[in-house]
Amino acid sequence: MDQSMTSAPPKIRIRDLHKSFGDKKVLDGISLDVPKGTSFVIIGGSGSGKSVLLRCILGLMTPDSGSIEIDGEDVLAASARRRDQLRSEIGMLFQNGALFDSLPVWENVTFGLLALNKLTRTTARAKAGAILEQVGLAPSVGDLFPSELSGGMQKRVGLARAIAAQPNILFFDEPTTGLDPIMGAVIDGLIVDCVKKLGSTAIAITHDMASAQRIGDEAAMLYKGRLVWQGAAASLMHSGNDYVDQFTHGRREGPITMELRR
Repeated sequence: MDQSMTSAPPKIRIRDLHKSFGDKKVLDGISLDVPKGTSFVIIGGSGSGKSVLLRCILGLMTPDSGSIEIDGEDVLAASARRRDQLRSEIGMLFQNGALFDSLPVWENVTFGLLALNKLTRTTARAKAGAILEQVGLAPSVGDLFPSELSGGMQKRVGLARAIAAQPNILFFDEPTTGLDPIMGAVIDGLIVDCVKKLGSTAIAITHDMASAQRIGDEAAMLYKGRLVWQGAAASLMHSGNDYVDQFTHGRREGPITMELRR
């Protein structure tokens, strides 16, 4: 590895992050670095803290304590205006697409750019067609409404919207949920291509181990709000960590226990 890369600060640095809801600890001292240009995958069961961690980084939720830095800048100490600026540099693919049913596809894709008055509607329509082509959809799909699309097409439109502003950080929330294995692999391939083309840093949370290995460079596992393992995504199925091995192989027996919801 280039020496200059090893000395560069991480794109995202998280230190001793805590978040509780009442007496329930959801994040319990999370610390991790996400190097610039890396695709970082976070795995863990339901309630492990993955989504809350993502929301804290996005600025949609405020942690109780700890720090989050982007390019060395303390996000939590930034002004509301600066946080909005930082958030505008992040693209997000939501788990269920989160498309606006009342808007045509082209307007969904360029929604953020239109909201910020960065494009005229005429220019936005043409730009949407070009972005749709990047995710393997014909520009004519832009005239359809989300209800007219299959699940796989909706995911592609969601990805097109995520990359529309050419963000330097991309977040993916369960990108293959609800898709068959072949379409899941297609979406993963598009994610990898888009991240590489933009040169972005990506964070994905997923339960899909095949997806995690396809899109991830590095991976980490959360359990009960704690970071229990971090390593190469390629080693997820043979990590040597008891928590990771039980989770990735779906074993009933191991250190991970199911708790009754109260």
